[in-house]
Amino acid sequence: MFRSRAKEEKAPADKAVVTDSKQTRDPQAPKGRPTPKRSEAQSQRRSVASTPMTRKEAGKRQRDERRSQMERQRQALAGGDERYLPARDKGPVRKFARDFIDSRFNVAEFFLPMAVIILVLSMVRVGSLQTIALLLWLVVIVLIVLDSILTGFRLRKRLAERFPDDNRRGAVAYALMRSLQMRRLRLPKPQVKRGERP
Repeated sequence: MFRSRAKEEKAPADKAVVTDSKQTRDPQAPKGRPTPKRSEAQSQRRSVASTPMTRKEAGKRQRDERRSQMERQRQALAGGDERYLPARDKGPVRKFARDFIDSRFNVAEFFLPMAVIILVLSMVRVGSLQTIALLLWLVVIVLIVLDSILTGFRLRKRLAERFPDDNRRGAVAYALMRSLQMRRLRLPKPQVKRGERP
């Protein structure tokens, strides 16, 4: 109120100089470009596929990616493509273990058909057939155990010879679990014929 006009005129001019030197452009606009119109910005946002607009779209995209990944895995299991196999089936050690099992006959792979036959025999009301079924159960189980032990020792020896520096942990158990499945139902599909050396 009681200030001189000269001081009042000087002060705003000083402030204007300071603000102009600090802020030469709009902070919202990209450097060297004017702010885009709303319609342009919205169309750019719609075209960018990497950022989903809603939670529903994000879930849909995630499901689609999972579905395509599972399809690739299924095709890899059918064809033996190493790139898309699940982690438990990857690597040269696991491939050798699969080929070792697939190249020979295993008693365990005939367990399911034998089990069906034994169950049918045990349902028949004839005492001698039920006794035969019980003995067959015992024989099949003993044969599977002996065959699995021999296969495990042979495979462990071959893995130690062929892959001395690689991680062989769990490969024998992996192979024995594969030997329990019928050859036609094994995944990844067998890549070697019977009798062929892996």
